[in-house]
Order: sequence, then C-alpha cells, then structure tokens
Amino acid sequence: MQISNWTAVLMQWYAIHKRTFPWRLTKDPYQIWLSEVILQQTRTEQGLPYYVQFTKAFPTVFDLASAEEARVLKLWQGLGYYSRARNLHETAQRIVNEFNGTFPDTFEELKSLKGVGDYTASAIGSICFNLPQAVVDGNVYRFLSRFFGIAAPVGAATTFKIFKEKANALLDISDPGGFNQALMEFGAKQCTPKTPDCNACPFQSECFAFNQEQIYKLPVKLGKQQVRNRYFNYLVFQDINQNTLLKQRNEKDIWFKLYEFPLVELKENETQPEGIIKEGTILSSINKKTFRIIRWNSEPIIHKLSHQHLHVTFWIVNVNYLLPNALSQKELKKFPVSVVLENFIDNYFTNST
Repeated sequence: MQISNWTAVLMQWYAIHKRTFPWRLTKDPYQIWLSEVILQQTRTEQGLPYYVQFTKAFPTVFDLASAEEARVLKLWQGLGYYSRARNLHETAQRIVNEFNGTFPDTFEELKSLKGVGDYTASAIGSICFNLPQAVVDGNVYRFLSRFFGIAAPVGAATTFKIFKEKANALLDISDPGGFNQALMEFGAKQCTPKTPDCNACPFQSECFAFNQEQIYKLPVKLGKQQVRNRYFNYLVFQDINQNTLLKQRNEKDIWFKLYEFPLVELKENETQPEGIIKEGTILSSINKKTFRIIRWNSEPIIHKLSHQHLHVTFWIVNVNYLLPNALSQKELKKFPVSVVLENFIDNYFTNST
C-alpha cells in the first residue's frame, strides 16, 4: 500500500469513527495542553471529568498559574503520577511569566516546557500550529508495529526514533493535527491491545501481524521492571476533640507534596501495636499512658502503583489531650492526599461521626 493511500484510508476511517471530546472542538493550545497532560497514562473515560473540572476551575493559563499548588494537587487527586500536576502548575507559571500567557509556537520551544516531551509537543504543535510532527504513544507503537511488522522492542533506547521516523513519513502534512488524532484514535478503538477488531479493519489485507498470525506478539515489549513491596503504617491520631494530624511528603518519592498521616515505613508487615510504638518516633517520644493504639484494618490494604505494591495499615491513636497544630475533620478534607488515604478518610471519619 502506498503511503498516500495508507494515510487516506486512516483519515477516512477517522472521519467515520472519531469520538467527540471537548478538546477536539478547539485549537486553543492551553486546552489542548491540559488534555494531553491529563490523558498521559490515563484512560480517556477517567481523564474526561478531570479535564472538565480543570477547565472550569482554571479557564485560562493565568488562572492556573495564580492558583495555590495545593489546590491544583487536590483537583488532580485520584489521577496518579502527581509529578504531572506539579509540572502543569510550574509550566503555567512559566508561560505567564516568560511568554506573557501565550504558548510558544515552535516545536523546540514547546519541548522546553517542563513536563512536555516529544509526544505532547507534537500534539500541541500539530493541532494548534499545524507543525508537521507526528505523535508517538502506546497506541501508535501498537498500530504501526502490527501493520509494518516492526519488532524493535518498545522501551529500548533506539526504538522511539524508528517509530517517529515511520510516523513522520506517513504524516498528512496538509492536516497534521487531524492525522495525529486519527492515528491515536485508531489504536484506541480499532487496533486495541487485547481485542483488536481485525474483521472490520480497513488495513487487514496488508497488515503484517494479521497475515503472519502475530497480532498478540506485537509490539515487542522489554521485560517488566521488578515490583517493589513497601509496608506503610499510618498513625491516625485523634485527640479529645477528635482532631488529627497531617504532614506533607517532602521527600523525592511517590506522592511528593501530597499530605498524609504520620507514617511508619517498615521492611515487613507489622501486626502488633508494640512494633509500631517501637519504630514510630512520634509514639516512642510520648508517655504510653497518654495514648491508646488500635489497628484499624485487620489485613493490609494493597495499593498497586506502576512498580510498587504498598501494603497499607492504619493505626488509630487516641490521645487524652489536645494535639498542637491538629486539624478538624472538615479541615482534613481540604488537603490533597493519595487515593488510598482519601478512601480511608471517607470511610473512617464518615462512619465515626
């Protein structure tokens, strides 16, 4: 199939099958940028409500730039990969301060923005400024590797260049933004990871993977990274006024800049209060007669991240005095926290009132 025909087939398919999303109804670089950052490593169905609430809370890049970081993180809560939210906020401030609120319109300047890599710069540049740059994401890797029989392993250092050059060669330079959206849409709807609709695929007759029975062998992926197990023990203090304590995570680790209850991280699961009292600095420094500690969940809650499995146990620590710098239950819910803490807060504090 000639390149021109291949591209025409894709664009015809897209004209019929494309879904309607709010970011497809605009070429405003601020809104396109928001959508692309939110949808990174996120399913469209999950990301859409976040896009709506962000554009409502921050209609312009000036609104986002002037917002408190904690508010941005709170709105992001539940999406994961919180560095995206921090980069989003920092980049908004740079666009306002260095570019007077106007997005740069060259590929290299777009890539210079924090949190904007080749993919996001290609999407913004092609859709908003008609730049001839093809996007390469998971959907593109899958579709192109299957059709052309490209066996270069995804994740290898040299693989991106192979796919980028292939996608650029196919690019419809008269409508690069439409082409990129069509390419991603085809991978998302037609050439899916587990159940591709090969019977209705307009590329079936010349698809390498279909004709060589390698649909589920492509794309080739590098070996999975080993999962790390971590054991988190949260101390949920409650004083005589039912107030509690939170602290911000300031170490360069997961959930950076989010808030949490005082944490005791151990090398293995701990089931006895004595073990937590011994290892928990905040507990070992106070009189044992002034507090009572109870394990809240009988089995650890396993919270799975991309390369880490967290085994989370909550310990309720009742103290018979007023805690300094404590938060009421109403104040507690204003702070950005991880999903596992949000679920606990909603469950425990709702049922305990």
